[in-house]
Amino acid sequence: MDDDLEQMLINSALLLSTVARLWIAPKQKIRIKLRSYWVPLIEDSCKQIMDAARNTNAKTMGPVPLPTKKRIYCVLKSPHVHKDARFHFEIRTHQRLIDILYPTAQTIDSLMQLDLPAGV
Repeated sequence: MDDDLEQMLINSALLLSTVARLWIAPKQKIRIKLRSYWVPLIEDSCKQIMDAARNTNAKTMGPVPLPTKKRIYCVLKSPHVHKDARFHFEIRTHQRLIDILYPTAQTIDSLMQLDLPAGV
């Protein structure tokens, strides 16, 4: 009876240590933050990065869409009169976040060799 109880305790301790290892954050990770004014461009770049990381058996998380920043510029229509008449221009900056967990040297090499578009 004592042997069975002891074996159950050992099995439960092994199970707990396995679960704890799965929940521990990785010691190394690569965090990539992309910014672009154009959504298709940033989505294509995210796809290239994810494919390069997955081909080297690294675990990836993302792309996580971050809040879009909107900068509004107010410009007077006329230089001297009609101060109430104005043009409003805006620039939207779209952002994505990609985490690569457990990267290897091969992962880093493949990421360094990527040719991303100029607007990212």
